[in-house]
Amino acid sequence: MVSLASSLQKKLSTPLKIGSIELNSRVFQSPLSGVTDLVFRRLVRRYAPISMMYTEMVSATEIHHLKQLPKIMEIDSQEHPISIQLFDCRPDFMAEAAMKAVAQGAKTVDINMGCPVNKITKKGGGSSLLRQPEIAQNIVKTVVKAVDVPVTVKTRIGWNDDEINILDFAKKMEDAGAAMLTLHARTRAQGYNGTARWEWIKKVKEVLSIPVIANGDIFSVDAAIRCLEETGADGVMCSRGTLGYPFLVGEIDYFLKTGTLLTPPTSLQRLECAKEHLQGLWDYKGQRGIYQSRKHLTWYCKGFAGASVLRDQVSNINSLEEGYHLIDQAIASLVNS
Repeated sequence: MVSLASSLQKKLSTPLKIGSIELNSRVFQSPLSGVTDLVFRRLVRRYAPISMMYTEMVSATEIHHLKQLPKIMEIDSQEHPISIQLFDCRPDFMAEAAMKAVAQGAKTVDINMGCPVNKITKKGGGSSLLRQPEIAQNIVKTVVKAVDVPVTVKTRIGWNDDEINILDFAKKMEDAGAAMLTLHARTRAQGYNGTARWEWIKKVKEVLSIPVIANGDIFSVDAAIRCLEETGADGVMCSRGTLGYPFLVGEIDYFLKTGTLLTPPTSLQRLECAKEHLQGLWDYKGQRGIYQSRKHLTWYCKGFAGASVLRDQVSNINSLEEGYHLIDQAIASLVNS
């Protein structure tokens, strides 16, 4: 059974100070490209209303060259706290983008220094900055000067097993003015494979005075608690664990505050949530939302009889009606079984 030492629960149930702002939840929803749009964030926030959410990763270069801000920077006036995550390797572009992010309503500006994707790293962004600590430090300094909200950094433990430089890198980020550091405990070479090495989060926590948020392999309340106990981190950030399961951030937050586990949603409740997600994407993005919904719907299809068949079916839908019909069939089958 999941349990939490009383001293740790006392710490984790108190507000978290990030620079000039105070958060009443220590559980964060990670920025995920192609996932954490307005529709997804609304679902997560229903169960975790006071947790920090993040937009999808935004290119500072794109913002610089566009006359209009990209749709992925759109923030609902009611959704707070909210952060916009930026990436690039040019300090001046990042500062410009950060100012626009704050004008949109971002309560913090997060700088991505951990994305492992080639199209990002080959342009000098994401985790490639782990190999360019001076540039990374200059980016943070420049952005901190440009905005009046806390600037945070999300990164990895190193480029590969031979280049694990996170202790020195993290200290440089703090010295440059970062108000918080989130650490995905894998190398860039690992991508999302293998096991997150939480021991590095503990080491980073021991050398920094700013809050350190643990990220990597947080797929359940139990995993979150084990990670917090092992690392001493100030909070956890959920990433892939929320794919098809927008309940996770709220479940962890509730346990940290009460020491009690929420009853997990039934398969029927998850399928109803999938329908709502589909409807939301249609309302927000039209036909493009239908195409984007395919991956989301497949993530909901697990843990019940007929899930694999439904997964194959929803991965090819072309309309709202088709998606509704397939999910309603699955719901009826579960009700009648």
